[in-house]
Amino acid sequence: MAIERTLSIIKPDATNRNLTGKINAKFEEAGLRIIAQKRIQLTPAQAGVFYAVHKERPFYGELCEFMASAPVVVQVLEGESAIAKNREVMGATNPADAAPGTIRAEFAESVGENSVHGSDAPETAAAEIAYFFSGLELVG
Repeated sequence: MAIERTLSIIKPDATNRNLTGKINAKFEEAGLRIIAQKRIQLTPAQAGVFYAVHKERPFYGELCEFMASAPVVVQVLEGESAIAKNREVMGATNPADAAPGTIRAEFAESVGENSVHGSDAPETAAAEIAYFFSGLELVG
């Protein structure tokens, strides 16, 4: 198994409800280490750049507004197969389909307000990490 890094975002619906610690505990219990973390307030434009891959989708504008509606916690998780492990811990995008014990099963309010974001591939993870963090901030 390869040691990987992946980006995780704790979204506004979760930060508004003070769930950062509970969510981070789930990552750590799964063997992922938080090697960089910061709480930031995205602008709609910054969210738009980050989610540009969804620009043609009907939910894009709403997604950008939501991600800029309150602070988020951006972080880098590291561990064996971190990308797959993070996605497993997050659960399905639709909380109704998420396995019991996953972040989305426990904390998500809807498909749109699903508490967390995670990179889906090594290339995506590298680009997403670089969007929020300099190499000096990764202290694993």
